[in-house]
Amino acid sequence: QVQLVESGGGLVQAGDSLRLSCAASKRTASNNAMGWFRQAPGKEREFVAGVSWTGGRTTYADSVKGRFSISRDNAKDTVYLQMNALKPEDTAVYYCAVALGSVAVTLTQVRYWGQGTQVTVSS
Repeated sequence: QVQLVESGGGLVQAGDSLRLSCAASKRTASNNAMGWFRQAPGKEREFVAGVSWTGGRTTYADSVKGRFSISRDNAKDTVYLQMNALKPEDTAVYYCAVALGSVAVTLTQVRYWGQGTQVTVSS
């Protein structure tokens, strides 16, 4: 059974940091890129960050560049999203995703989704 289990969300103040984790069940993400998306109330789901299977290529939405960092540990089948200098506009449900391919992850190329974890940033 495919499982992506996210953790690390919560309520923080502007300027604080959080680290999200996404643990994949065995072989769910083998040879696949992974990433994070988010969806705020009343808005469409949007790409946040992606990492290739090898970890050698990372991509970020312009809105989080310089503040967020994505990484993965294939030995643990886990992907992380370190979020620094959080802003109220970062408030959303954050979803982990496994891509169809091994290099990039886009909204239309997602193989599996996690259940989401809420991040709320107060001003």
